Amino acid sequence: MSKIWTVAVVGCGIGRTHIFEGYSRHPDKFKVLVVCDLSEERRTAVAAEFNIPRHTASFDEVLAMPDVDIIDVCTPPGLHFEQTLAALKAGKHAVCEKPLVGSLAEVDALIQAEKTYGRTILPIFQYRYGNGVQRAKRLIDLGIAGKPYLGTVETSWWRTADYYAVPWRGKWATELGGVLVTHSIHNHDLLMYLMGDAEQVFARIATRVNDIEVEDCASASLRLKSGALASLSATLGSTRQISRLRLCFENITFESGLEPYRPGDDPWQILPANQAVQDQIDAALKGWQHVPTRFEGLFAEYAPGLETGKLPVTLADARRALELVTAIYTSAATDLPVDLPMGADSALYKSWLPTAPVSVAQCEAP
Repeated sequence: MSKIWTVAVVGCGIGRTHIFEGYSRHPDKFKVLVVCDLSEERRTAVAAEFNIPRHTASFDEVLAMPDVDIIDVCTPPGLHFEQTLAALKAGKHAVCEKPLVGSLAEVDALIQAEKTYGRTILPIFQYRYGNGVQRAKRLIDLGIAGKPYLGTVETSWWRTADYYAVPWRGKWATELGGVLVTHSIHNHDLLMYLMGDAEQVFARIATRVNDIEVEDCASASLRLKSGALASLSATLGSTRQISRLRLCFENITFESGLEPYRPGDDPWQILPANQAVQDQIDAALKGWQHVPTRFEGLFAEYAPGLETGKLPVTLADARRALELVTAIYTSAATDLPVDLPMGADSALYKSWLPTAPVSVAQCEAP
């Protein structure tokens, strides 16, 4: 019999969704023992809704609980690094919502901390799950799609002043960024998940929709390591909310549906170049087994992954997503293209928060 992992969920906003869509769908894999939130009303409501035996306002109390295997960090982004690191030091595995942390330096510190403390961090990239994206992934991995040509990713969502009435939102120190880190990061991860890593980025950002510190509009032009090109656009000012990916390969063009928060789900269009390619597609997808969507699909693979070490999403994946964020912010600050990968010598390696201007000289190659 496989182990049932015991969980403490810290933060009952998106944390409730983790419980509802993830843990509660897999009672043979997880048991939530405690919820932690500063709001007594919110944590008692979530505990009652899901029959969770304990609740507390104290994160330190959670760290000290000997019967907790996993701490799920669903707090505001500015707390993620210190709380995830504290979980590892306490001997717990850690699930952490996006953005994982606020810099490449912090994610590299967590990569080292995993080795030091012998515990695992499980980043959240739930959009990878669903029949649509997973069918595309299979065809790409089998080589049926062929050479990647061009990808476009649109994250066109709608956020108003009411959304930013929550005190930590819209501020660099607490949200760590805007549309790039809180909204479009999942869709941009999907691009690289399916088409491969970025090699160069040129980007612009702007704050045009709301009276906030962070950006709410962004566009970027990418060259991928494969030689393929990609364009990204993200806004929080679209009165019709959509997420859309269109990926053109040598033999197949993939088009996602438009559902903003479930882009991995069907319907995805799989458009072959000819009948011979269609025959290959039919053979590859014959007997397809349903892939649960979002957190249900992700958490289903996290449980066995903790035992085997073969995780569906790793810190390397989280670093790749944050590296793209860093490159976009760097390019926008300097009006220059930025090459990837980015290491400790990169101008915004320690932080992309705009506490000081980034000079052109910092970003030019020697």
